[in-house]
Amino acid sequence: MVKTVTPFSSRAKEGATDSPLGDFVEVPQTITSIASAGFYDENGKLTGNNSTDRQWDQQTKEIEIINGQDFLVPGGDPGFIDMTGFTDLFLAFKPSRAGNYSTSAVFGPSTNSFRGLEPIDSGSVIRGASLPQNSTADFQPIFEDGAQAFTADVWNVYLLQGVVARQSVLQFKMVNNTGGTCATFEFAFLRCV
Repeated sequence: MVKTVTPFSSRAKEGATDSPLGDFVEVPQTITSIASAGFYDENGKLTGNNSTDRQWDQQTKEIEIINGQDFLVPGGDPGFIDMTGFTDLFLAFKPSRAGNYSTSAVFGPSTNSFRGLEPIDSGSVIRGASLPQNSTADFQPIFEDGAQAFTADVWNVYLLQGVVARQSVLQFKMVNNTGGTCATFEFAFLRCV
């Protein structure tokens, strides 16, 4: 410990730089690391900090999707992506047939609530407005891609930066627009803080 004269003491007024008597303040000379594990909310409940997913969550394998057919990803249980506390989302698509697929962000299954609201309009395109980037105040689809060409039998990876942040019950409506025969379609995602 290093002891110094307090700047407001009588000894400091007299010009003393050190005092053998009682006007000392102990200054600890240690470094302590601190990690924030979260915060306490208004109800006194500890809410932890989210961290980026460590690995891809592969939830869906849709088999024999015919040309023109739509389908929802992720499927299975729980059948949606919870983006609460996350800002960015990597999407990975692995179709067995190359060609165009359309993708839209939609509300997930009606069997799940949207932060306590139920039923929700499942399958409907998620709309929002983010002024001043948008020149109008109309509600626009937050993510809608009419035709994205995917390569067959490999993972096609895409990043949505901030577009679907904080969406609680999120799915993607896909449409097979490849033409011709059926396709098998795999889907995976990875959430980032």
